[in-house]
Amino acid sequence: MTGMETIAVVVSFAAGVLLPFALIPVLKRLGVIDVPNDRSSHTTMAVRGVGLTITVAVLLGFGLIWFAGPRSEGALLPVVAGVALAAATLGWVEDYRGVSVGWRFGLQLVIGALGTTAMVAITDSSRWWILVGALAVTAYVNVANFMDGINGISGLHGLTVGLFFAGAGVLDGQPWLVAPSLVVAAAFAAFLPWNLGRGHVFLGDVGSYLLGATLAALGAAAFLNGMEAGYLLGPVVIYLADTGYTLLVRIRTGERWYAAHRQHVYQRLTDVGLSHVASSLTVTVATALCAAGAMFSVLAPAPGQFLWGLFIIAVIAAYLSSPVWVARLSGRSPAAR
Repeated sequence: MTGMETIAVVVSFAAGVLLPFALIPVLKRLGVIDVPNDRSSHTTMAVRGVGLTITVAVLLGFGLIWFAGPRSEGALLPVVAGVALAAATLGWVEDYRGVSVGWRFGLQLVIGALGTTAMVAITDSSRWWILVGALAVTAYVNVANFMDGINGISGLHGLTVGLFFAGAGVLDGQPWLVAPSLVVAAAFAAFLPWNLGRGHVFLGDVGSYLLGATLAALGAAAFLNGMEAGYLLGPVVIYLADTGYTLLVRIRTGERWYAAHRQHVYQRLTDVGLSHVASSLTVTVATALCAAGAMFSVLAPAPGQFLWGLFIIAVIAAYLSSPVWVARLSGRSPAAR
């Protein structure tokens, strides 16, 4: 990385750590407060919407990289920044005023479609990818939102996926991806001291929408620019598996799949005795193992790819069944599935 790219990462981290000191009193005055209910994993009120500071941190880092670097190598970065800003803005409106489900999904699709259209034009890819990209951005925005239910989980996810995306940029010869991915990692790492150490501070929809949209946009841009899909899917497969598995179980049992609930694997882990930190670390370790497995799979010859694929499947299976064996080890009743 260049010196300015390193400065961008440091500035993003510093902004993420310091800006909440100024923003939290404002959010309290505005009444942007999360009140726990029977579907919450928290028992006390908390300030939500602190994801605004992470949004500023990420966009500040992206801006420093863009304005100080060779524009020809980073033409995709402004598109990623635009998708991130648009999604975060929608999330903030949801935090502050509320948005109907129909409008939320519709606007998410528009954001994804416009962003992917620009990426397709830049990379000269098939226009068929516009629909795929729109669905991918919308899906992962909601996946990140669904998975943002306990302390530490989103900060660790942004940190972990950002680091692996940066590694993928190095291994796949896409240097433009490295610094922006590290900016994402640094900005979300900066939220952890607030979310874990101080407590009662949440990202809110603005932060979870930012997380999902930024990772989806970075992944889509890298893929359309020729990156191996395995590098990009490995770091997000645990989030996808948790959300997909929970959705299928709810449909199979005849529940309203779209209604609020607390049946995700990571939530059930807290029900059987794990702390928020322990549950978040379980998700993070599984994510890192799948990401590493996917990297080795891409780099390995054919027989090795098969074995690494089996490894990833085993990690996913172990994660999805973890509430059951954690309950057995702790002597508690397994959480509902």
